[in-house]
Amino acid sequence: MGCKFNITTEALVEEAVFRNEGSLVAGGAFDANTGKHTARSANDKFVVRHVDSENNIWWGVYNRPFAGEKFEVMVDRMLGFLQGRDVFVQDVYGGADAAYRLPVRIVTELAWHSHFARNMFILPQSLEEYKRFVPEFTILAMPSFKGAPAVDGTVSDTFICLSFEKKLAIIGNTAYAGEIKKSVFTILNYLLPLEGVLSMHCSANVNPDNEDDVALFFGLSGTGKTTLSADPTRRLIGDDEHGWSDNGIFNFEGGCYAKVIGLSESAEPEIYATTKRFGTILENVPFDPITRQIDLDDDSLTENTRASYPLEFIANAMPEKKAGHPKNVILLTCDASGVMPPIAKLTPNQALYQFISGYTSKIAGTEVGLGKEPEITFSACFGGPFMVHHPYKYAELLKNKIERYGVTCWLVNTGWVGGPYGVGKRISIKYTRALLNAALTGKLSQVKFTTDPIFGFEVPTECPNVPAEVLNPSTSWHDQKEYDRRYKDLAMRFAQNFAKFEDGTPQDVIDAGPKVSK
Repeated sequence: MGCKFNITTEALVEEAVFRNEGSLVAGGAFDANTGKHTARSANDKFVVRHVDSENNIWWGVYNRPFAGEKFEVMVDRMLGFLQGRDVFVQDVYGGADAAYRLPVRIVTELAWHSHFARNMFILPQSLEEYKRFVPEFTILAMPSFKGAPAVDGTVSDTFICLSFEKKLAIIGNTAYAGEIKKSVFTILNYLLPLEGVLSMHCSANVNPDNEDDVALFFGLSGTGKTTLSADPTRRLIGDDEHGWSDNGIFNFEGGCYAKVIGLSESAEPEIYATTKRFGTILENVPFDPITRQIDLDDDSLTENTRASYPLEFIANAMPEKKAGHPKNVILLTCDASGVMPPIAKLTPNQALYQFISGYTSKIAGTEVGLGKEPEITFSACFGGPFMVHHPYKYAELLKNKIERYGVTCWLVNTGWVGGPYGVGKRISIKYTRALLNAALTGKLSQVKFTTDPIFGFEVPTECPNVPAEVLNPSTSWHDQKEYDRRYKDLAMRFAQNFAKFEDGTPQDVIDAGPKVSK
């Protein structure tokens, strides 16, 4: 077996092309086809049950238990499979704060996966640092190795299996690179809260004139998390995963993994530019084999087309990938029922309720298999599949930090106004940006607010450059009774979802939810 240690991006691209793992396309990006798996394989993810960690883990649909002895057998088979094969090794860090970063060794079968690791994580800065590098966790990613459900106890041939005791993650029978990224995130989601550091599925930006004016944006797919944090008046810390320690906010990653389906040069010029640049990896983006021009509107391979690129490809990104403490926390939702206000101010307990709920509507086009009608969904802490502890563990850390640093919390709805999906229209990005700008600059704190009768949060009655009927959704509905029915129905859905978290969540947080008569 030949181990190719920490070779450069240029050498890896050369290796990947030589091995026929993908193609160079116009502009110099490397385009790979991931085969059968074009997204995360959520049903195939397991955590090894062990006496040292089992009481910390929120067992269930996201954290399925796996037997330690079966894990050992699978690792032995995997190592046997590697005999005589070349592998690529990258030593990287998860976390830009040196006090909390995790040294990870990523061992991959594919050269482009090694390139992906270089793009997505934080690299040692000198030969001396590489020499001193001691991994605290290892990830083995082998797409051509298949599990054997009858022997291993896996659900299918595909598996993503983590052992916190062995400090090892193994990935088999999937070439989707997001599994590597999310495995590191899951590991950090386990380790950091045990040290009092909040791990978060959010984007973050900062006022260029004040590093203690950070804004965090929590939100699921389709809510505008990436778009809204890419604000030209502020500097980008990161677009997806962050930690919040006593030192401030720090990015877990060194790169971005952006969805690029339908990407337009006019709407997202910076992300669009990365798709035509050497160093970027494109996943499952069709291209013309003669001209090598990519087609970002072509979803024939998958709707989940992706670009992986270093953070420094974005001009206003913070090179340090860290800053001070937040002044504002924004919880984003896309409400397709058209009843939620476009912005509301939350008390700390209301913020925790919304954070644990993680509400949005999945719209056709954000996930494979959805019909035309939006689907209400709740994902704990806005990242349920990657949360290892009980959601309240993260919520409690968030509450402590909100109170300690005097943070203002907002709920921002980027969904529909004037009626539900199919009747009303989606709120314009221009209005959402105006509302966010007013919130982040403090202008919104100077206007009058009214208390929402069901959810209890405070809704502004005015905002510069935003019409009054946008601020109060009920006034733009033609049928007031239908509006009331829909709003109460949504509140009931919140209550039903929250019931599964009530064991382990304090009563004052439960009481901060919507009030609706059954």
